[in-house]
Amino acid sequence: MAAPQTNGINPAEATNNETAPLIPHHSHNHNHHHRTPTLFPIPHEGESGRTGFHPSHFFLVLWRSSSPISSFVNLLFPFVIAAFISRIFFSHSHPLWTFALSYIGMIPSANLLGFAGQELARKMPKVAGILIETTFGSIVEIILFVVLIINHDEKEEGGNMVPIIQAAILGSILTNLLLCLGVCFFVGGIRHVSQRFHAIVSEVGSGLLLVAAFGLLIPSAFYSALKSEAKTVEVVIGEGVKVVVPLGHSDDFTLGKLEDDVLKISRATSVALILSFFMYIWYCASSQHSIFDEVIEADEHRDADREADMEKPKFTATEAVIALLLSLACVTALLIFLVDEIEHVVHSGVPDQFLGLILLPLVEKAAEHLTAIDEAWDGVINVALYHCLGPSIQTALFNGPLVVIVGWTLGKPMDLNFEIFMIGLLVLSILVISNFLRDGESNWLEGALLVIVYAITAIACWYYPNPDVASSNSLQQLKLINGTVANAIGGLRQAFTGV
Repeated sequence: MAAPQTNGINPAEATNNETAPLIPHHSHNHNHHHRTPTLFPIPHEGESGRTGFHPSHFFLVLWRSSSPISSFVNLLFPFVIAAFISRIFFSHSHPLWTFALSYIGMIPSANLLGFAGQELARKMPKVAGILIETTFGSIVEIILFVVLIINHDEKEEGGNMVPIIQAAILGSILTNLLLCLGVCFFVGGIRHVSQRFHAIVSEVGSGLLLVAAFGLLIPSAFYSALKSEAKTVEVVIGEGVKVVVPLGHSDDFTLGKLEDDVLKISRATSVALILSFFMYIWYCASSQHSIFDEVIEADEHRDADREADMEKPKFTATEAVIALLLSLACVTALLIFLVDEIEHVVHSGVPDQFLGLILLPLVEKAAEHLTAIDEAWDGVINVALYHCLGPSIQTALFNGPLVVIVGWTLGKPMDLNFEIFMIGLLVLSILVISNFLRDGESNWLEGALLVIVYAITAIACWYYPNPDVASSNSLQQLKLINGTVANAIGGLRQAFTGV
């Protein structure tokens, strides 16, 4: 008899009768005629043994969460209540306290959202569960981006949210690729010396990240290549009189046209990246590509805490939905509090780039990071890797482009024209990660090096000037130049005509 096909997985590690493709298909095996057909059959590890909503069991499951680390995070829930109190009574007098309490309160709220998504995901086929869990983890990021773009108003002081959104997009990717993956490699390497992961996970992840980086680079590259054509220089023609002379070769290529072209390219690129994301989802979902399902299934069988996890009490489907709604409400409210106080935080001395690249991604990804680290500790390195690469891919291919489309709908000029500094960080980070993933094996040294790279990035972001100073690739600089041109021409006219 021929050996069963396992797509490169050791047959001892992959149990065929437990492998469930993401898109359910009808089986012609008549040995299962006693089972009741369902659209989403609940795997054994996702069964709660209960139905409906039971308050005592609900809070017990919520408290125990998915891991000991997540259980300790639940101790921070009083900060959620404190954040609401501070917002209502002390927002005007102590805005920094409101920001700090909301920031800490986001950690348990995001953790609950991730855990509820995980509980719901465990009731579905394996890869579908991973994708759903990742999606719910990214909802925090999507809400953050939408709240930021809604609050964007260039006419108000401190109302320009575009640089913060751009920094948060790249910061989210870098936090997952460098910090989260680095800690996973480090923690897993301490307990297991070295861990091998399947090539399909790293290859697809690295390829998609390169495509995403290419898409995010296009608007910035376009601007960098043509900005000299629209650049201007001040020429002194008399005491107190300056005129701004364009250096371009064509009078038709104005600053306004460059701005309009960058916006159009950003929007078209965003549509293409979102299309790429749905193609990626379909690739993972197709039954003929169930290699992901088998890899994750085999990995979970090696989970050191598999038996203990299966014995834990679990949410019912109803309780999982209630937990999702409750956590979504808390996350949305806390993010609104955070965004409203950003201006005060920046004025207190925290740079925009550090806020967007480091602080916001850390709190929005807290739940996913804790889950991935716990999986790496238990030896489930493929799932941990998927939790690091998956959110990065979704941010680059969907969440970031989505905020551009939302800004387009709201009539706000959100583009993908990133600072050269941030683009350099993204490209270098992807190169470092791709090199570490190439051999298909991880250890604690590689993890430590990734964390060190992230620390160096954080230090550089702290000293990087705000966009009004560092405008190497910012359309805001063009608007300032337009104002300078108008003022100079007005001064020149007044000097010669007296009007």
